[in-house]
Amino acid sequence: MSLLTIDGIWKNFHGRGVLRGIDLEVRPHEVVSLIGASGSGKSTLLRCVNLLETVDDGVILLDGEDITDPRVNVDDVRKRLGIVFQAFNLFPHMTVLDNVTLAPRQVHRVAKGEAEEQAHGLLARFGLADKARAYPDQLSGGQQQRVAIIRALATQPRLMLLDEVTSALDPELVLEVLGVIKELKESGMTMILTTHEMGFCRDISDTVCFLDGGVLLEKGPAEQIFTEPENPRTREFLRSVLKSGRL
Repeated sequence: MSLLTIDGIWKNFHGRGVLRGIDLEVRPHEVVSLIGASGSGKSTLLRCVNLLETVDDGVILLDGEDITDPRVNVDDVRKRLGIVFQAFNLFPHMTVLDNVTLAPRQVHRVAKGEAEEQAHGLLARFGLADKARAYPDQLSGGQQQRVAIIRALATQPRLMLLDEVTSALDPELVLEVLGVIKELKESGMTMILTTHEMGFCRDISDTVCFLDGGVLLEKGPAEQIFTEPENPRTREFLRSVLKSGRL
């Protein structure tokens, strides 16, 4: 059974279709990557899954529940999802530990001691055990992004949504964040990610989806998409990526 089913999703902005009939299924423990040029609809799709945007048509099912139903409890849905953006969005006046434990304590009603124990475990797991009492501005960009991912993990989500999480980083910091994502895959986390890191996408993804102009033009196993894409537009996109040295 699919963990997430996206069925015929349409989303319009100012009369323009930014998502046009998107169909996609995500199975438990699967990593799905969305690729395509800027403006192709990748981030909007993630925002629709997290209910940050309302869809104009179609249905999204999470664990079989229609989360696009207007009667759905949005907060309950988001408790099952973790989302990380390219901007770290950490609270600057709070320590790393407080950033990570905020949602478990305030949203999930986890006791402070238990939340902090879980947070320390996650920080240690991702090489930040010594940063629990630090503030975001005392961290590098890579460390801040790792904290943002840890904060999303602290709520024990069913599905992680990662939106260009390396785009705001200097090149030398990208690898440490990609290492975190790879570790999440190895631990069985279900993920949908958007990325311009094509080599990494090829290595980590079970399924790759190519979006163009709000349409999901092609999807398939990573190796097939990167070596034998069927759609001419996919081939054109990957040729341009190869020429730019990003693959």
